[in-house]
Amino acid sequence: MNETLADGQIVFRCDFCTMTWDEDRQMVEGHRGALICSQCLTVAFMELVYLDSGYTPGPRETCKLCLEIGREGLHWQSPVDNSVIACRRCVKQSAGVLHKDPDNAWKKPADPRNGG
Repeated sequence: MNETLADGQIVFRCDFCTMTWDEDRQMVEGHRGALICSQCLTVAFMELVYLDSGYTPGPRETCKLCLEIGREGLHWQSPVDNSVIACRRCVKQSAGVLHKDPDNAWKKPADPRNGG
């Protein structure tokens, strides 16, 4: 998400934790400007991909990143607002985008099931 401050400055915030973008908090953009930060992405990736845990949404709930309604499978819920969710597909795609970006150092987290 983004917001315009009174002085005209645009601030970019993660839709999942509401923290602002900075050099240590890189972001990946979904549809219509939805953003997930690198810290949220790390947690979501660990839970959905490695630990196979998450939230099973109802048939009318929408992934914030792809805007798809009723996608089956596990989703990750925002720690700030549990109505904001990301599907496993978007988390994996976002991780791939950020992992391959040569302009930042974020890498997919190590699989804890393999000792690290």
